[in-house]
Amino acid sequence: MNSRSDNVLVFADLQRITGYQRRSDVERTLLEQGIRMFRGRTGPWTTLDLINQAAGLTHASAERYDAEIL
Repeated sequence: MNSRSDNVLVFADLQRITGYQRRSDVERTLLEQGIRMFRGRTGPWTTLDLINQAAGLTHASAERYDAEIL
């Protein structure tokens, strides 16, 4: 994984996860899934917490998805 921390997913991670290479396709997919993302100089990025939130897992004691499932 190319993330700078265990929680951050950078553009290369998102390309691998979504299967898309173009920035616009990755961004569209994230938005369609309700995943909040940020647009950086090197491409979009998000966090596992934001992915969990989009999946409806907002409670601290709720099961969290780990990066290994991606």
